[in-house]
Amino acid sequence: MRCFSQTLEADDWYYPEARNTVGIVPSEDYTSIELTGTDRPGLLSEVCAVLAAMGCAVQSAELWTHNTRVAAVVHVTDAGTGTGGAIEDAARIADISARLGNLLRGQSDVRAAGAGAGAGSLALHKERRLHQMMFDDRARPDGSPGPPRTEVSVTPCAERGYTAVVVRCRDRPKLLFDTVCTITDMHYVVHHGTVSAEPGGGAYQEYYIRHVDGHAVRCDDERQRLVRCLEAAIERRTAEGLELEVRTGDRAGLLSDITRIFRENGLTIRRAEISSSGGEAVDTFYLSDPQGLPVEAKTIEAIRAQIGEATLRVKNNPFAAGGDVAGGAGTTAFIFGNLFKFYRPFQSFSLVKLYS
Repeated sequence: MRCFSQTLEADDWYYPEARNTVGIVPSEDYTSIELTGTDRPGLLSEVCAVLAAMGCAVQSAELWTHNTRVAAVVHVTDAGTGTGGAIEDAARIADISARLGNLLRGQSDVRAAGAGAGAGSLALHKERRLHQMMFDDRARPDGSPGPPRTEVSVTPCAERGYTAVVVRCRDRPKLLFDTVCTITDMHYVVHHGTVSAEPGGGAYQEYYIRHVDGHAVRCDDERQRLVRCLEAAIERRTAEGLELEVRTGDRAGLLSDITRIFRENGLTIRRAEISSSGGEAVDTFYLSDPQGLPVEAKTIEAIRAQIGEATLRVKNNPFAAGGDVAGGAGTTAFIFGNLFKFYRPFQSFSLVKLYS
């Protein structure tokens, strides 16, 4: 556990203030674009439209939302060269950053670096970067509904000079990663730990920590801050609602078209995982309506009709629990469309001209 914590701490970045930012970091194979800001319906669709119009091909991306905030790491290549590769023109990078900054409607920053160890290590850990970028979620808004689904207790262990942190929540993949990343981002070191699965799908984590300066947690404000940060880090990866996977042949502007269809059907993207390899795109979206309610079956059918030749894999839809989808809750349905192809006029959509 100590080795794991030290490894995560080696490339630590810290974001002390909530703000809207755009960071662009080129590497040899692709350009990494980082976005943070206030979430709103249709934001990812607008970002994808700008990237498509600027000749950027999205190779992979990951987006998280939590407590009205959004963070995304997008890896793009130069679609205009025909061979891909990173975007190296500094003026073009500045133009992309300015247009994306306008979408975020706030202050924007540009972090550019040449190919090398720094850019490579940054690009290899999208989820690590997302945790750091969303560290602003440490303050829970006053209007957030209901108690947190994660139970975190922070108690002193004076006889040993540690602080004991106990986390109970629903078990899921990458739970340990999310917890330890957050503890490390807050400049604590894990000296001892226990992790176990509990009956009924729960998880139990217990850590004995000290601050990097050697002290245990020293006041109630620090304790509450640690609790809030761990709650946010665990809950923001848990996206409720419809999980929809789109698997189809990759092409320029594909992600822009898919997200446009979601927006036109009144859906909000809570989380997204985008990947492209060997000419095939595999994109996973976690969707709900703007009020956070489940996606209805008629909306899924409308999306199927518009996406066409893609294969939609639908699962974890709460609306299906009442029997609207054959097989009942917890099953996976495969929906195939074969009558409609994407419209191409959106590639010349005038949205980008608004930011010229």
